[in-house]
Amino acid sequence: MGRLHERSTWFCVFLIVLLMITSYESNGESLKENSNTCSRRISSSFMIRESSAAGNSTRRSSSSSCDIFQGRWVFDNSYPLYNLTTCPFIRREFNCIKYGRPDSLYLKYRWQPSYCTLPGFDGKDFLTRFKGKKIMFVGDSLSLNFWQSLVCLLHSAVPRANIVQKTTNTTNIYTFQDYGVSVILYHSLLLVDTESEKIGRVLKLDSIKNGGDVWKNMDVLIFNTWLWWGRRGAKQPWDYVQHGSKISKDMDRMLAFRLALTTWAKWVTTDVNSTKTKVFFQGISPSHYNGHDWNQPGIKSCSNQTEPLSGCSYPAGLPSVTTIVKDVLSNVLSKNIVHLLDITTLSQLRKDAHPSAFNGFKSMDCTHWCLPGLPDTWNQLLYAQLSSLFP
Repeated sequence: MGRLHERSTWFCVFLIVLLMITSYESNGESLKENSNTCSRRISSSFMIRESSAAGNSTRRSSSSSCDIFQGRWVFDNSYPLYNLTTCPFIRREFNCIKYGRPDSLYLKYRWQPSYCTLPGFDGKDFLTRFKGKKIMFVGDSLSLNFWQSLVCLLHSAVPRANIVQKTTNTTNIYTFQDYGVSVILYHSLLLVDTESEKIGRVLKLDSIKNGGDVWKNMDVLIFNTWLWWGRRGAKQPWDYVQHGSKISKDMDRMLAFRLALTTWAKWVTTDVNSTKTKVFFQGISPSHYNGHDWNQPGIKSCSNQTEPLSGCSYPAGLPSVTTIVKDVLSNVLSKNIVHLLDITTLSQLRKDAHPSAFNGFKSMDCTHWCLPGLPDTWNQLLYAQLSSLFP
């Protein structure tokens, strides 16, 4: 009887262990299946709802909204959204096809959010929706990249439209006369002021006077800065830095950027009528000069990169400056005074989308982006946000 009881006990133990192993293996298979999908994240980014763009329904999974900046790149043979014949305005910095780029696969990828479908870009709707309005991009050459993409997208939608071009010392303006829509680029490397004084060029971290009066009269503003904050030597766009009454030869660049962005956020809050003018901050656009960042050690440029990274996260993670952006802007973002175009991660995945050596300067460029190309997706995301703000 004792032996029978002992055998029964061991049999029960065996069954328990077997059930535990089966459960573990089952969970393991589940994890494998889910490893190919992007997990949900809590984000301050724009959350798209069911009817956010004109006549375009956004298909959703299980929630009423989703983060349009979380997702992956999928092949789509209907891309690109325009070509060289439908956009004669592409500058040589971004005209990769004209300057000999031999591959074309990089043109065929569409951004797919994880939990909804992003509305397509409708140029005619854009022009109709913003009839009589002024849309301004303020920033450096990445703003130029972004701005030129929008001009191309709109021109390809209305190729016979009457477009008037105007250039000043600080602005490039394309006005679609039939709609009264002006798409404007305002050149500003740092957003805050740089003044020429006896000692040299002084970067004033507390001041926005140059340009501010022009900016606040726009209907839509898309700001960008970061690219030039790390420049040194001959490429550094200032000689001294002023914060408060203190003038220094230099200071920690991350701190300087934080102080300048704080000044900009205060200016938006006090000087811009957020009821009339919608303000966006373009997230940090990444460069690809170090293959270690995407698990290809030894590679020192984006040359010969022909496909995006799979998945929805970048091996090296986000650059530290993105933390400063979200920290400094948290208050204005939460109040919807500013809207963040959180393009960093989706752009990090596009190591293939830079001009590399195929540009009019014949230099290695892994900072800017080919057109047609990635900035067209930025504008698709901008369009989705604007369509929600201007229903």
